[in-house]
Amino acid sequence: MTDTIISSANREHIIGSDHPFTLIGERINPTGRKILAEEMKAGDYSRVEADALAQVAAGAQMLDVNAGIPLADEPALLAKAITLVQSITDVPLSIDSSIIDALEAGLAVYQGKALVNSVTGEDEVLERVLPLVARYGAAVVAISNDETGISEDPNERFKVAKKIVERASDFGIPASDVVIDPLVMPIGAMRFAGRQVFDILGRIRDELGCNTTCGASNISFGLPERNGINGAFLSMAISAGMTSAITNPCHEEVMRSVMAADVLMGNDPDCLAWIRKYRAEPVAGTDGARGRRVTRRRRS
Repeated sequence: MTDTIISSANREHIIGSDHPFTLIGERINPTGRKILAEEMKAGDYSRVEADALAQVAAGAQMLDVNAGIPLADEPALLAKAITLVQSITDVPLSIDSSIIDALEAGLAVYQGKALVNSVTGEDEVLERVLPLVARYGAAVVAISNDETGISEDPNERFKVAKKIVERASDFGIPASDVVIDPLVMPIGAMRFAGRQVFDILGRIRDELGCNTTCGASNISFGLPERNGINGAFLSMAISAGMTSAITNPCHEEVMRSVMAADVLMGNDPDCLAWIRKYRAEPVAGTDGARGRRVTRRRRS
């Protein structure tokens, strides 16, 4: 099976089907978060710090860091955010930007082997992003759309993914360092959005030798009780072969679904992670080993 190795300065993390599912925390992203965007523009990174620590405490093995704020100096903001996050936690990071200068600024300050998020199948984008990924020895998220847009046909998405993997190889980037995002669309707008993803995951693993990721929260956009949908989607995606996702680990329903899927896929040996998190503490006055209340006999 394929392993994608990402690292910080002193911690290594493996994305792969023989390992627990990788949760990449999504919260350090000002998109749709007006207060966070204004704070970052003003040089206040206290919320970035709090989000980083909360996501790691909730179980994220990696963090996605994005600084995409309109009319702001994104390269400088992204570099500062990455430096801060790496100073307070040792989990590896995904450097998230569509701007090449911002990606380069982030990679320049990053300590370890980063995951670059992302590259698409457009020829111009490939020619700009892949040399940067190769130069810094990073791994890269490959989003399976190109100049024609996002196809509803899983076969077309697979073709785009294959093109990116082949082009990456031209730059010396192995398939193991290309993490494919098959694109999760809102199920409320596209009835078979879930099936489209499930249908392609096995092919990516078996034919391209790549790991996979997605923006998992997209699946439930516009629906009520989103965490229930997100958790169910992730457990089904894991069974179909998905090995990582960018999502919010602070949602208990999502974490529970992912951890249960790890148990059922055999990637939580002896169910130890599940037991550590969910085992009930013995009630005072009970025999914890037997789960039986200890009572005293009355004297007659």
